[in-house]
Amino acid sequence: MASNKMEALGSVLERVLGDKLVSSTLALDELTIVCKAADLIDVATKLRDHAELSFEQCIDACGVDYSDYRDEVWDGPRFAVVYHLLSIKHNWRLRLRTFAEDDGFPVVDSVVNVWNAVNWFERETFDLFGIVFQGHPDLRRILTDYGFVGHPFRKDFPLSGHVEMRYDPTQQRVIYQPVTIEPREITPRIIREENYGG
Repeated sequence: MASNKMEALGSVLERVLGDKLVSSTLALDELTIVCKAADLIDVATKLRDHAELSFEQCIDACGVDYSDYRDEVWDGPRFAVVYHLLSIKHNWRLRLRTFAEDDGFPVVDSVVNVWNAVNWFERETFDLFGIVFQGHPDLRRILTDYGFVGHPFRKDFPLSGHVEMRYDPTQQRVIYQPVTIEPREITPRIIREENYGG
């Protein structure tokens, strides 16, 4: 039954978005559509305003780093932004994905003027992935410190980071210093019993 509902939504999306719809995938009763970054504002506005769609709410947004995707070579842009949308009127959910065209400096238009609730989601995505949202009214870090170097959710970011922050009681302030943690690999100890389970 849910599949029929999602297939009906897919048909409406194809008709309303036309050639702005790059792809549409239905998997596990969830519909994901992809649009070009250049069409994002137009697509988002139609998703919100078209009477047959009415996606009034953006309930989440996040970044994705596709480098080393599924331990395979990824043939496509490295960074994507994914928006999770909700239509209360039609009881539909939709995932909208768009890819930043430049891997070295990923930029996507901000949709904060379409769904104002996305403000902090875009700030978080900027902070953790380094994706710049053009037109965002207050794009600055939200989770890491203002002096933080890098973007910790990128797959090439070192696990231990670049600097560590700690409170120094002698200076009575927070200080930054180069990371002194040695990377190590922890192998779990395995205990085998002769007649386990039998």
